[in-house]
Amino acid sequence: MVVEKFTFANQDGQQLAARFDLPEGPHLASALFAHCFTCSKDIPAAKRIAQRLAAQGIAVLRFDFTGLGHSGGEFSNTNFSTNMFDLIAATQAMTERGFPPSLLIGHSLGGAAVLAVADQIKSAKAIVTIGAPFEPSNVIEHFTEKHVEIVENGSAEVRLGGRPFTIRDSFLKDISTHKLREAVATLGKALLVLHAPRDEIVSIDNAAKIFMTAKHPKSFITLDDADHLISRVNDAEYTAEVISSWVSRYLDIRPPAPPPGAPEGITRVREVDPLGFLQDVMSGPYHHTLADEPKAYGGGNKGMSPYGFVSAGLGACTSMTIRMYARRKGWPLDHVRVDVSHEKVHAQDAGGNSGERIDGFKRAITLEGDLTADQRQKLLEIADKCPVHRTLERANQVTTILAK
Repeated sequence: MVVEKFTFANQDGQQLAARFDLPEGPHLASALFAHCFTCSKDIPAAKRIAQRLAAQGIAVLRFDFTGLGHSGGEFSNTNFSTNMFDLIAATQAMTERGFPPSLLIGHSLGGAAVLAVADQIKSAKAIVTIGAPFEPSNVIEHFTEKHVEIVENGSAEVRLGGRPFTIRDSFLKDISTHKLREAVATLGKALLVLHAPRDEIVSIDNAAKIFMTAKHPKSFITLDDADHLISRVNDAEYTAEVISSWVSRYLDIRPPAPPPGAPEGITRVREVDPLGFLQDVMSGPYHHTLADEPKAYGGGNKGMSPYGFVSAGLGACTSMTIRMYARRKGWPLDHVRVDVSHEKVHAQDAGGNSGERIDGFKRAITLEGDLTADQRQKLLEIADKCPVHRTLERANQVTTILAK
């Protein structure tokens, strides 16, 4: 995954800090992520969800609202309206880079904000809210003891998430004017509502109101015992999996066709990235897959390793050979499974005389069905007649030429 850092200007010209989580492979869709109240783009939930979606081909822009994280401006001068303006500015920044958002994701108050601006973002086809309030003014409940001081003095310092923030009277007035009922009722986009029943910050009845007010297509999925911030890794992973699976019904995120195939009888391997090990593998004109190395060896683990392909060839050939023989004999073989492992072994261990190390392949064959002991033994012998097995056992010759 590639992470691009950049800034863009809000409506007042202040620079907002953003991160673009980009897929390493094909770019299938783009999403704009709005974080929770007084949070930042870098909270664990935002990072994990964005990275998981990027791994599935969805580019995700996450940014800090004005006055938060690494963005410019003063938080005390912001309100729900400025959050909405920031989202519009983020949309423009994405569009200028060729990634107009087709998916909007909002966490907590960020969820209320994406619902409020959804009708202004024409490229968006689907909306996801995570632990969002039905009324933005819900956040005021978290510092009610300061209301009188805010109104009388024009501002007051409140502690949210263990950090001090200055809240002005203008914030209370602005957020109280925003009602989401009409925006949700006339959304005109697919909606996924995600909420945890035990959310102690925004109660789940907010999710019920959003869901009941919205028109179809809409979905409501519980996050079980997740907390409001989706702070646990498993909860963030699950949230991202649900989003990517759900959105595939409403966005065209099918992977592009594989590169043009090789001629019949040719296996063609093309390097994808000179900085990594990922390879496009085309067997003739119709079959395409990926080869890679594990992350521990500097790869991206996007496909089988080269030795994995060799083992796969041996396993597949073994299974096919056993099946053909059993089918010809009419034996009651219900299922074949072949587990293949590869390692370097001493030649003596393989029955040879040399002290050098050679490649060793071990097959564990499982045969299911009402077979006799003699039939099982015969099928085990037939496995050794698999053409790939014979190829691997023989001394082979590889001829290499410079094609160009």
